[in-house]
Amino acid sequence: MSYYLARMLDTPFDATVDRVLECLQTEGFGVLSDIDVSATLHKKLGVDFPRYRILGACNPPLAYQALTTENKIGTLLPCNVIVRDAGEGRTEVAAVDPVTSLARVGEPALEPVAEDVRSRLERVLRAL
Repeated sequence: MSYYLARMLDTPFDATVDRVLECLQTEGFGVLSDIDVSATLHKKLGVDFPRYRILGACNPPLAYQALTTENKIGTLLPCNVIVRDAGEGRTEVAAVDPVTSLARVGEPALEPVAEDVRSRLERVLRAL
């Protein structure tokens, strides 16, 4: 079982980031963090790395439900969504598979939340 959901697109990086943000919002997610991995690696290590962003997506009602079910679940939040330049005008978007990651917690009450989040992330990927 894979730990992520992904889709490869024939769209430029910046346009893909904008579209991902729109689609996440449509599914009730806000972006709590936006890490420019390429810029960070260049600044800290002096290396060039293809464009790569990590978006920390959160759906507040679902996060609240998960947190009130298991108070340490915050260690697995928010849901990370990456946008990476795959070269030759292609961009990959991938998101953590919440069903896989939350299954490790061993709390059956989290399964419906994980399924809901996965469905929303799958719709985001399809909408791109």
